[in-house]
Amino acid sequence: MKDTFKHKGLRQQLVNVIKAKGIQDEKVLAAIGKIPRHLFMDSGFLDHAYQDKAFPIAADQTISQPYTVAFQTELMQVSPEDKVLEIGTGSGYQTAVLCELGARVYSIERQQELFKKTSKFLPKLGYRAKKIIFGDGYKGLPDEAPFDSIIVTAGAPFVPKPLLSQLKVDGGRLVIPVGDDVQVMTLFIRKGPKEFEQHEFGEFRFVPLLEDRN
Repeated sequence: MKDTFKHKGLRQQLVNVIKAKGIQDEKVLAAIGKIPRHLFMDSGFLDHAYQDKAFPIAADQTISQPYTVAFQTELMQVSPEDKVLEIGTGSGYQTAVLCELGARVYSIERQQELFKKTSKFLPKLGYRAKKIIFGDGYKGLPDEAPFDSIIVTAGAPFVPKPLLSQLKVDGGRLVIPVGDDVQVMTLFIRKGPKEFEQHEFGEFRFVPLLEDRN
């Protein structure tokens, strides 16, 4: 697993691209600039690793566009030691960004193939999530709640109520793309036991959030 000067140079170009698109959080930009995204992709896609595009990975899923990863992460306002729940581990790239920001990351993956692959792969790169769980993201992780923030990395047809209830009561943030074919990036900020502030941030496209039908 190599990370060369060429890769680092391409990453810096990528950082410049997403900065030009409006990402301002310097810590998020630094994380994108540091993480070897090419190692999270199949070798056939190495030439595309530092383009600002989503690409296919195993199990009919995708590694998200770097701009989208940065956009969602910026909305979360992660501080070091924040307890964060990620719904949809996928390739582990978003997980690595959260780890790089110093978060204590709990991540749930619905696809067995990706769960096995990513939970072994991330520690090899030095990214240690608190827990990576094979399970149903719609249910969240009640045993570990409350969370400072929750990120959903797949398109949700609706907002799962368990996720809202697992946010920290004073200021917990849920970042979730909501919709069927096209999703609206939505931020919920918990203001009280039953009170939530909602903000919408334009349209994105994600693979669908899978539910455990068993």
